Amino acid sequence: MLHSLRSKLIGGSWAAVIVVILYFIVRFISATNAAESAAEAAAISRGQLMQVVLPEGMNSVTCTYKGFTSHFNPTYHIPNVVIYELTGNETEGSTPRHNNFITDEGVEGCATPQDYSYSGYDRGHMAPAGDMKWDDKAMRQSFYMTNICPQVKALNTGAWNRLESRVREWAKRDSVLIVATGPILSDPMPTIGDSKVAVPPRFFKILLASHAQPMRAIAFIYDNARATGDLEQHAVSVDAVEEATGIDFFSNLPDEVEDAVEAQCDLSQWNQRIKR
Repeated sequence: MLHSLRSKLIGGSWAAVIVVILYFIVRFISATNAAESAAEAAAISRGQLMQVVLPEGMNSVTCTYKGFTSHFNPTYHIPNVVIYELTGNETEGSTPRHNNFITDEGVEGCATPQDYSYSGYDRGHMAPAGDMKWDDKAMRQSFYMTNICPQVKALNTGAWNRLESRVREWAKRDSVLIVATGPILSDPMPTIGDSKVAVPPRFFKILLASHAQPMRAIAFIYDNARATGDLEQHAVSVDAVEEATGIDFFSNLPDEVEDAVEAQCDLSQWNQRIKR
């Protein structure tokens, strides 16, 4: 009987050892896969990160400028999305604000600055002029109407402007960000001007800290109105923006990394100081 009990204890001990070994093997494989995904993500180029997949049937013309790319919608006469890279160094530029809105004559459906006159709406930058201070051409092109949407003045000069300022602070902190901004379209939308420029009900801004370890993202959605509440009340995940717009962002990332960063909505991560 004592021999039988000893055998059971020894057998149980070996079973426990096997379970522990299997646990560490699974952890090692998971860590290895995560490391491989992180390495793949780090190898993805700036151009690949800025590629977007628009919904099937969405009217869009790609306009490539020095400081940003506008996926412009000739039907609504506003961009579907504007995307660009912003580095910390670029936020320190000294180029003065241009303040001369321009029709891009080479783009079908581009609105005119006069479409906004007496409309009650501001000419709202998607790629802000404040992010283009690093180069005169980039600054001038940020005033092309392919980068502009009708925005309520209280939003444009208020909460939206404050968000743009925070983005520049985060770019300095993180060295580089991928920034995507645009309207959230609906049907129908009111229009302004002779061109019948669509007035979107909401706007989004997406940020990807592509050089952060681990990579992280966050997004914001604002009604096209005077904004109430602080920044945290407008923070959402990239997934939420994708659901609202039908646009697929960062699809070139490894699936594991894309799923993780696009589900995030943690403003505290963005407000923490980076340990150097």
